[in-house]
Amino acid sequence: MNTHFNLLRQMENTSQQQPLEVSPNSRRSFSFSSLRIKKRHHSNEEGGFTQRRGLKSFSSVRETLRKDEDDASKLHCTEDQANQTAAIPSGEDDSGQPGALKRFSAMWSSFRRNRRDGFKDSEPQELPDPVAENSSRQQRYVSGQYFFEYLVVVSLKKTKDGSSYEPQITYQFPKKDGMAKYQKEEEEKTLRAITLFCFPEGINWAPLTEYPSETFSFVLTEVDGSRRNGYCRRLLPGGRGARPPEAYCIISTLACFGLFSKILEEVEKRRQISTAMIYPFMQKLREAPFPAPGNTVEIKSFIPESGTEIISLTRPLDSWLEHVNFAKLFDCLTDEEVLLVFAAAVLERRIVFIADELGTLSQIIHAVAALLYPFTWQHTMISIVPEILIDVVMAPTPYLLGVQKRLLDLVTEQSDLLVVDLSDNKKETFIASIGDEDSILPPKLKSEILVALSDRQKASTVEELNRVVSEAFLLFFVKTVGHYRSYVKHSRGGGPGVFEKRSFYKAIDSKTTRHFVKKFLQTQMFDLFIQEVEQQQPGPEQGIFHKKILEYQEKKKKDKAKKH
Repeated sequence: MNTHFNLLRQMENTSQQQPLEVSPNSRRSFSFSSLRIKKRHHSNEEGGFTQRRGLKSFSSVRETLRKDEDDASKLHCTEDQANQTAAIPSGEDDSGQPGALKRFSAMWSSFRRNRRDGFKDSEPQELPDPVAENSSRQQRYVSGQYFFEYLVVVSLKKTKDGSSYEPQITYQFPKKDGMAKYQKEEEEKTLRAITLFCFPEGINWAPLTEYPSETFSFVLTEVDGSRRNGYCRRLLPGGRGARPPEAYCIISTLACFGLFSKILEEVEKRRQISTAMIYPFMQKLREAPFPAPGNTVEIKSFIPESGTEIISLTRPLDSWLEHVNFAKLFDCLTDEEVLLVFAAAVLERRIVFIADELGTLSQIIHAVAALLYPFTWQHTMISIVPEILIDVVMAPTPYLLGVQKRLLDLVTEQSDLLVVDLSDNKKETFIASIGDEDSILPPKLKSEILVALSDRQKASTVEELNRVVSEAFLLFFVKTVGHYRSYVKHSRGGGPGVFEKRSFYKAIDSKTTRHFVKKFLQTQMFDLFIQEVEQQQPGPEQGIFHKKILEYQEKKKKDKAKKH
């Protein structure tokens, strides 16, 4: 779930007020003290979404840097980021009462204190015979060779008064040793955030005799804009009688939902035999090299009564689509409905997706974000919003949010947003909308996308379907803004280029396309994309987007030659 751990981190840092006492059944209200644009200057079109351009996330202007924070690997706010801070109003409402955007910090302080009490009561344990971290292994992980950073087990434990259950981390593999004090504090904050996103419902859990396993994902966004993915499998542990579900969560910098879903299935298979069976499998996985796109790595694992099994883990050839399953998107929405959602997303509007299943929400939001390739969603993106953070819907800035259907009433209070119902028993798909979504895209290009999407019926695999869908939308960007490189002018001195925006959109012949492009040029995603292009020196380009641009230009030349 593209979830903002940054929200939690900054909420905690900005809390200076006295805690508010709020009853368990009351609605919590939160605020965001500022908005900071995160920019990253390294871009790799083939490398998946986590390695590409920056994002916009909620952050605190009052955050102070540690004195010893000269190491580039530490979380920090750069001067460049600080200069781009844009404040969000958090004043009083018309009645003179403190506005919802101002009540947050006190509420978060109370929430954090209560959760810390429960968290420390249950110190995370390691799975049997853990292998301690060492510097060479950490370096190996930093270089991208480790599959994952760590695995945690989140169990539902009774509160001190025994009246309810709350999520607590009961296992962690591997346990990180030798950390500095501030690193340990940051690690504890991350672990507390993981418990929140593994059980985001905010309901009173009770022991169950039946519970269907489900897999979903979320994203932890750090202060510096870096992301770590959380892959979560919730299941009912083996045993007799009623028992609460538990969650197995893998934290990794790698975005590959399909591959980690298979890993979690193997984890569940071993959990049903014994918790001790998980450790040797995860240890071998951790020692295995992460395969290149299109390649396979094999993990040998022993299971009692079954013997040694070989688990094959294959990355898709199109690595930039390995976190995506477009099939789920088209299971929930028609082609025309997908185009309306895409139109709202491409102009960076506020969009909320509604569903009952956590897996549906996380898959759909990642799929919608993938439709924007080669551009990257730069704003808040939380694939499953925990109930305690539901007032993020009040933020005035663009977002992609996933909200469980039982919280729908708290969402529809807002205006100027698109609310999309993904559930099977929906009465209507668009519960709320601005009303102009159908007129955003140029009609001719919209029809071409629909024709291209019809080819997915011929796809026999998930990879083929993903390729058909992605290329339909990629070609849309090729036709609308694919001529951008010709309008980035470089001086002879070798300095940064300058994008000639006015000449760029005036070069478009179609009036409807030109009208769309003028709006698209105002988005954060295009602005950061073109900033990176301006910083690049002229020369041969690589990447799927540039390849499609060349193919399209060649096709236009051939068509023009045939006419003559």
